[in-house]
Amino acid sequence: MPEATPTALDALLDLLDLERIERDIFRGESRSALVPRVFGGQVAAQALVAAGRTVPADRLAHSLHAYFLRPGDPGAPIVYNVDRIRDGRSFTTRRVVAVQHGQPIFHLSASFQTYEEGLDHQADMPPAPDPESLPTPAEMLPRHLPREVADRLIEARAAVDLRYAETPPWGTVGEPREPRSQVWFRTNGKLADDPLLHVVLATYVSDMTLLDSVLLAHGRGGWAVGDVVGASLDHAMWFHRPFRADEWLLYDQESPTASGGRGLGQARIYTQDGRLAISVIQEGVVRVPR
Repeated sequence: MPEATPTALDALLDLLDLERIERDIFRGESRSALVPRVFGGQVAAQALVAAGRTVPADRLAHSLHAYFLRPGDPGAPIVYNVDRIRDGRSFTTRRVVAVQHGQPIFHLSASFQTYEEGLDHQADMPPAPDPESLPTPAEMLPRHLPREVADRLIEARAAVDLRYAETPPWGTVGEPREPRSQVWFRTNGKLADDPLLHVVLATYVSDMTLLDSVLLAHGRGGWAVGDVVGASLDHAMWFHRPFRADEWLLYDQESPTASGGRGLGQARIYTQDGRLAISVIQEGVVRVPR
């Protein structure tokens, strides 16, 4: 029987499967993104993998805080050095520094916790269209972008089924809108029953669209059309409840402010049945080319 053809998700999982060099040192490969640097979501996800592999399996990731320090070189491997900051009775803390060419390019602090019962409440899930009713990336992107750009974006995101609830920024250039956006996403294929893997995949996707709401407020199309230049500066996530990244998740995003060449995005990620799974905040450089 012939072997199954590897999928884009298989390739992404291979990318996130780091090589262990020493007890607390890992090495990951890189790949090109839409811009000439490593995709920030890849570095954040790989760093979380490195941290998670030094933590007991019964301790689940509940938060991460990260800074993007330098652009990553997609042609070179990335070395992840893990510092075991704390191993407490309930919480474990790790610090990870990603290094390329002898220089740190990314810094992550992550905290893990054993499961425990406690007080429970959440913000209600906002109204959103059924994800199955929305166009797929292959159907939607060519409507708004030149074919070459659309094909590159589809290829770059092929491991993920990411569907916009409304027209994305590059589809309404020159038309400022409310700085809010929604996308549904899930992986294009099933994942193993490993809680860390689902958190890592959500981390990877979280860097794809969070600053879209900044662009919408100013009628800018973004990186896909070249009317702004930018990059992620820092990124924070809190993981509140269990979820699966291979099932539909609603990414409800907004931008409360932009100033000084920077824009802030904040978001909540809900499961399809309305449970608040993740909170996300990111600031990025957003500059209009001179």
